[in-house]
Amino acid sequence: MQVTEMKSLRSFYIRTSFLFLHPPKTTNHLSFRLLALHSPHFSRQFHSTNPHFRAEESVSAQTGEAPRGWSVYRDVGGGLDAKKTQEKNCVQERSSGSDGEENIGFSIIDEKDADFVAEGRNEEVKDENLGIADETPGGLSDSDNEGGVFSREMTDRRIKKAGLDNVYRVRDTMGIKKKGKSKVSFVCEDCGQSEGQWWGMCPSCGSAGKMKRFYEEETKTGTVAENVIRSWLPQKTEDSKPVRLTDVMSGVNKLDWRIPLSGPFGNEVARVLGGGLVPGSLVLIGGDPGVGKSTLLLQMAAIIAEGPERGPVVYVSGEESIDQISNRADRMEIGAEDLFLYASTDIEDILAKIQRLSPRALMVDSIQTVYINEVTGGAGSLMQLKECTSALLRFAKKTGIPVILVGHVTKSGEIAGPRILEHIVDVVMYLEGEKYSSHRLLRAVKNRFGSIDELGIFEMSQLGLQAVSSPSEIFLSGDQHSDSEFLAGLAVAVIMDASRAFLIEIQALCVSGSTASRHVNGIQASRADMIISVLNKQVGLKIQENAVFLNVVSGISLTETAGDLAIAAAICSSFLECPIPSGIAFIAEIGLAGELRMVPRMEKRIGTVAKLGYKKCIVPKSAVKSLATLELEEMELIGCADLKDVINSVFR
Repeated sequence: MQVTEMKSLRSFYIRTSFLFLHPPKTTNHLSFRLLALHSPHFSRQFHSTNPHFRAEESVSAQTGEAPRGWSVYRDVGGGLDAKKTQEKNCVQERSSGSDGEENIGFSIIDEKDADFVAEGRNEEVKDENLGIADETPGGLSDSDNEGGVFSREMTDRRIKKAGLDNVYRVRDTMGIKKKGKSKVSFVCEDCGQSEGQWWGMCPSCGSAGKMKRFYEEETKTGTVAENVIRSWLPQKTEDSKPVRLTDVMSGVNKLDWRIPLSGPFGNEVARVLGGGLVPGSLVLIGGDPGVGKSTLLLQMAAIIAEGPERGPVVYVSGEESIDQISNRADRMEIGAEDLFLYASTDIEDILAKIQRLSPRALMVDSIQTVYINEVTGGAGSLMQLKECTSALLRFAKKTGIPVILVGHVTKSGEIAGPRILEHIVDVVMYLEGEKYSSHRLLRAVKNRFGSIDELGIFEMSQLGLQAVSSPSEIFLSGDQHSDSEFLAGLAVAVIMDASRAFLIEIQALCVSGSTASRHVNGIQASRADMIISVLNKQVGLKIQENAVFLNVVSGISLTETAGDLAIAAAICSSFLECPIPSGIAFIAEIGLAGELRMVPRMEKRIGTVAKLGYKKCIVPKSAVKSLATLELEEMELIGCADLKDVINSVFR
């Protein structure tokens, strides 16, 4: 047998830390003697490799040979024979038969434990309790070893009867996982990504040294969550069975199926949800601290409670008291009679208290503060988040009551907790906002009932979140002094975010003789360098002799290529010291040859520019024919093939 053809399982080295029924009188290491003979029932190979298995005396007094220490190897063609090795116990010792052969067995013996050996207890155990003389080799009868599977209950019973409860077992040494052992998970502190093994860098967010160990006790997730909402489960009159697809929504008006959200604020929220709140849905709202998640949740609760089909709505908070919520509602002028407030963090208590109300919707602020008594760990822990979300999911699906949750986010902006939390819920929405801006953006990153290509725009005021009347102009400055010399280097670009088109202003400043080369804010530096190089090479502007400063107004970041033409126009305007006339917008991507290329959703961008009253729009020449069918009112489309045509059309 070649060494390369064998697989090493594990070497055994047992120290004095193991307890015996008769502990040794002196502290010395234990020798694990593996005594084997030629037997068809035992085909593993054994080889002495570890010096730790040898006894203190290097040479035996009787045979003159060194005591043998052993490592266990597997034959070619597989790993450990788990059926036999897992259940075999180290409770037997070599015994000689009448024919001179030896019975297979294992024994853990202290060399100097003379009392244990002298009393002959091992022989008594083998003969009377284990019945080796009357059984097959290995100390097990044919009935107990039926099919090669050793009975764990049988071996445990015999060991207990023999008084060898503390004898160490081979299956414990082999590294076999014990039943009931806690599951180990590694969770990233930043993004909440859960992995089965430790990583130096998080596979999701790339953070280094953030993977922390968590222990998950083996619990029956479905049983715990089902017991929590057992009182809400409808009584089953008949067994459930598959239903034909055409029969599911038959007789149901699709327009009235969703719960409507009325008013300008409700329309913006319904736009992101896909047309309204779906009955029985589980919605998760995330956002930075202080961005307005609780305000958004309270306003949604008030709109549902005051809707056309009036009904009670329960707002549960685990972070605020009832008085604090009431004070915030007074400031926002919310006085819905069917809006009920409750402060609790126990899921079972929450579902029990709202049972008599039969609410139209349930709001929970937040999921990281609630818990279930049957689940180990504090509120916000890995297991609590999974179990609480699963319980609320079953509650929503079985009762048809929509549940809206608020979730905390990490410093990277993602919802805290395991990634599975976002997979459980039906809708995941994020409320975004800059620190020094009053505008808030509500976008969906997951929506089972609608498109994620929608965006809600709000403005934070004293009365809460208010819908913006003209969202496309929120990034534009109020004053438009078109022919003023102070506006040289200012151009308007049209960008897309989800399904919304926004107009932004790009500023450029060219300074000759400056020590600085170029500085950009809100624009990719590599993109700015490319556009400046194209202007220098293809147009002939000696911009390399000037320091160029670029800035996007309102502090937003320009990431798409549709703003290339506006950047080039702003640089030309500043370099030529010629202001761009008012009412002109730029939509195009610039190639390395100076040509203008089309960008996605040209119709949507052009339609937004026309609605805002712009007079001209510079687009690629190839897009003029496809846009000729649009109703642009009084706006003129100017098609240009390259940057030279743009300069001749704008600065002539």
